[in-house]
Amino acid sequence: MAKRGARARAPEEFSLSFLDVICCGFGAIILLLMITKTAEPQIIEASTINLEGTVTELQQQVFQILGETNILNRDLNAKQEQLSEYEQRIAILQDQMASVKSRYDSLQVESSSNAALLGQLDEAKQALTEEEKRILGTLYRSKNKTIAGIPVDSEYIIFIIDNSGSMIEARPKMKELMSEIFALYPTVKGFQVMSGTGKFILASTEGNWIPDNRSSRRNVLDGLNSFDCNTSSCSDPVPGLTKAITKYTKDDIRISIYVLGDDNSSKINGLASVTRLLSQKNNTQANTKPRVRVHAIGFPTRMGDEKKFSELAGALTRTSGGVFVGLTNLD
Repeated sequence: MAKRGARARAPEEFSLSFLDVICCGFGAIILLLMITKTAEPQIIEASTINLEGTVTELQQQVFQILGETNILNRDLNAKQEQLSEYEQRIAILQDQMASVKSRYDSLQVESSSNAALLGQLDEAKQALTEEEKRILGTLYRSKNKTIAGIPVDSEYIIFIIDNSGSMIEARPKMKELMSEIFALYPTVKGFQVMSGTGKFILASTEGNWIPDNRSSRRNVLDGLNSFDCNTSSCSDPVPGLTKAITKYTKDDIRISIYVLGDDNSSKINGLASVTRLLSQKNNTQANTKPRVRVHAIGFPTRMGDEKKFSELAGALTRTSGGVFVGLTNLD
């Protein structure tokens, strides 16, 4: 019986020892884990600090990039606006170039036509030379550069016109004659148009010469329609003549002044004054051409006084070596 009890306790002792070993092993593992856990927060804390610094640095870089992006966007918008402006200017210049090219082509065609017309006119002129000599007689002197007795040796032209109400009916004829006078001078260095009172048809050109070209001649002739005067003194050309002679006469230039009117309301002393002024300006050496020639054209209007105008024109033309032409009708 005793032996059977001993055999029965042996497994219990073995089992307890095994459990002790197992518990010790678990204890060791727990101890290791506790040792390991004490170092882990330090590593995590260091890692967190490093990451926060990296994030801050990256945020600063992002802010810097955003700032540079805003600057670049502003520059881009400015360049795009400038490009749009350039494109608009290019479009305008292209339109202007197309217009100029079209005008140039038209001028080329016109130039060709004019060249052919000039050739025809030269032929006609040669054919008419003998007939002109026969009709004009002693008044025709081509070597002295005169046409129908009117010398065309001046470099500048001034028109003194009567723009009073009585000349309205004569205005179409006056424009026609002024155009013909312009034709006598293919090119001059300058011209002017004034009223008898001394008013300039182009006020901005007072004291200067209107540049001579086809456009300026046409503009002046068109402007006669609105160049009116409502005072009685408009039929007195003496103030305009005096201003023209005083302002424009110089020693080194030659001027032809054309007085166009139908009446004369100037006083005797006024006419004497302007003729003396003409004599002074033309007081040059013998056998020399006068610096100022005054030509006159009289118009037979219903309200004008042809006799008074003829007396004025005769005195002016005799003093300056000019020519007086009295029209018999306005046709």
